Amino acid sequence: MNEALARLPGLLAAHVLLSAAALVLALAVSLPLAVIAARRPAVARVALAAASLIQTIPALALLALFYPILLGLSALVGAHIPALGFLPSLLALTLYALLPILRNAVTGLTSLDPAVIEAADGVGMTPGQKLRLVEAPLAAPVVMAGIRTAAVWTIGAATLSTTVGQPGLGDLIFAGLQTQDWTLVLTGCLASAALALIADALLGLIALGLAKRRRLAVWIGFALLAGGTIAAALPRLLPAPARDTVVIGAKNFSEQYILARLIGERLTAAGYAVEYREGLGSAVIFRALAAGDIDVYVDYSGTLWTNEMKRGDVPARGAMIAAIGDWARREHGVELVGPMGFENAYALAVRGADAKRLGLRTIDDLARVSAGMTLGADLEFLDRPEWAMLRRAYPLHFAAQRAYSPTFMFRALESGQADVISAFSSDGRIAAMQLTVLADPKGAIPGYDALLLAAPRRAGDERFLAAIRPLANAIPVETMREANYRVDRDADKQSPEAAARWLQTRIRH
Repeated sequence: MNEALARLPGLLAAHVLLSAAALVLALAVSLPLAVIAARRPAVARVALAAASLIQTIPALALLALFYPILLGLSALVGAHIPALGFLPSLLALTLYALLPILRNAVTGLTSLDPAVIEAADGVGMTPGQKLRLVEAPLAAPVVMAGIRTAAVWTIGAATLSTTVGQPGLGDLIFAGLQTQDWTLVLTGCLASAALALIADALLGLIALGLAKRRRLAVWIGFALLAGGTIAAALPRLLPAPARDTVVIGAKNFSEQYILARLIGERLTAAGYAVEYREGLGSAVIFRALAAGDIDVYVDYSGTLWTNEMKRGDVPARGAMIAAIGDWARREHGVELVGPMGFENAYALAVRGADAKRLGLRTIDDLARVSAGMTLGADLEFLDRPEWAMLRRAYPLHFAAQRAYSPTFMFRALESGQADVISAFSSDGRIAAMQLTVLADPKGAIPGYDALLLAAPRRAGDERFLAAIRPLANAIPVETMREANYRVDRDADKQSPEAAARWLQTRIRH
């Protein structure tokens, strides 16, 4: 816990920088556009409709959409454009901030008393003078209300940027949700809320100063906002020690957090600076590695086989690993350092009491009674090729299917909201909850050996590879289950950092 909370200042600074940059960029786009729209109704209709349309797109989807867009743009121009991290987050948040600023600015400018505008024209003001001396001051309270709304929205939505690899307060929230560490969730939420309230209060001070024509209040508000942003940016502006920085990727469940920290411990000991990009989805993370946005992560053979290679056959585990290594190196320049020694396969699991009562030992047995049962799946499973392969192999027809985060999926099974779950074979909660894992006699589900992968630019870095190579074939599945359960259990819960240190002591050499 202490290790994770120690990251709060850095994550808060990154959150401030991202939110401030998105808000400034949104202002730079919205305000000039609002001036044009206020004078041309056709422009106003198009601009406001476009901004409203953007608001209908869920924030997570908007963030994810920028990944393939930036990858395609990078290929088009023949230069590397970061598709993860700050840039996609900045673009998505800027688009989200446009509507309240644009709508309020247009409303403020078009709602002015016509007599005032006539008076300005009567004294011979130019359009620029009229805007600067009459229209802008009178519309300022309405415009500032839109800016305040945009600021609060932006700070809140910035927590979702964790899903595209941008550090921020969302790192604490997402990690806490996945590991059921509610202190982390509460810390991230409270920090985000406090930041939004402070920003809103300072913008409110500026709005009050503009309305009452109190320049001191305006300057104090601007100075505090600028000072906070500069303070957040200062560590990035100062010259950093000359150390090679490694970016370690991770998906959004406990095992990935633990393995990322395990890799980080070894690379730190080898003299590298380490950064983490956590909460990445399966559809993003391998491409991020191939593009060089991350340097190393652990993936699973079945995921790469079905999602990336688009293979529907199910060969032996060893043959699959060899084929993946050859494909990754040939097609993407990615180095397969080696399997880690354990498998984390998808498996359908039921409560032990239900298995005994209904005589469930295999997925064939489950198919007989599935019509009266509810399937609880992780957030990806129902859209993955493995689920399609299972349905082709077995006549599964569940009464209902519901998606959960991995942590809450187990809770759903425990509480009776789900009768079957898409469990993971290296999860320690299977034994702790006395679940029965159903056999797959038709071999529909491919193997899921954990594979340690390195980015193309690290493939020839012997110092880097020497630091992580001892992890290959070093972790038995029983050991990984215990490490996972140390994070996932309710009592005496450990942080991923602590579980990684424990795992380091159990590594098989």
